[in-house]
Amino acid sequence: MNVVLTCLLLVASQVAALHFYLPTGQTRCFYEDLSARALVVGKLEAFEYAENVNDYFKTNNLRLQITVEETFDNNHRVVDQKSSPSGDFTFTSFDAGEHRFCLTPTYTDGTSGKWHRIFFDVAIGAAEDYADSKSSHKVDALTLQIKQLNEKLREINFEQESIREREAEFRNQSESTNSRVVWWSIIQLFVLVGTCAYQLRHLKSFFVKQKIV
Repeated sequence: MNVVLTCLLLVASQVAALHFYLPTGQTRCFYEDLSARALVVGKLEAFEYAENVNDYFKTNNLRLQITVEETFDNNHRVVDQKSSPSGDFTFTSFDAGEHRFCLTPTYTDGTSGKWHRIFFDVAIGAAEDYADSKSSHKVDALTLQIKQLNEKLREINFEQESIREREAEFRNQSESTNSRVVWWSIIQLFVLVGTCAYQLRHLKSFFVKQKIV
């Protein structure tokens, strides 16, 4: 199971990891848009808070109720299971749309009033990729990791090229704008000088007619 889980995590194209705090019996939900035939692998860890030592620790009586529902299909439930303090779950989405992941800490002996720290990791990938790799006997951790690294490098290179193109476009626009501002300032200066010259000439003519000068 651990080998399969590791391989599934390696072929995943999207990973979400978080942790939060929750009292016993209360539910925390998260939403994720999944594509059709997306392979989802979740890993859970839950800890109980101990006031006497002011720290969190694992206890065998603690369980995590995990449910996954399709909000776009009248909350159709695709996962409903209880996990140990360190557990995992796996499912494949049948349709594309928003899925709701809900976690609830409970106890097998009915204990209540405790606080818990919960770690929740979800890896999302393509189910077809895993199936193809398994059928062709290529489920090799190093090979899959190199493949994922190459994909990431291609994505980074594409993003860098996009950034360069946007920077060049912005630079050209800035230079064009600055050039127009300079020419507009020069035109305004010529208009101002011409207006002043015309007014001075008109005033001089007026004074001459009035025999002031």
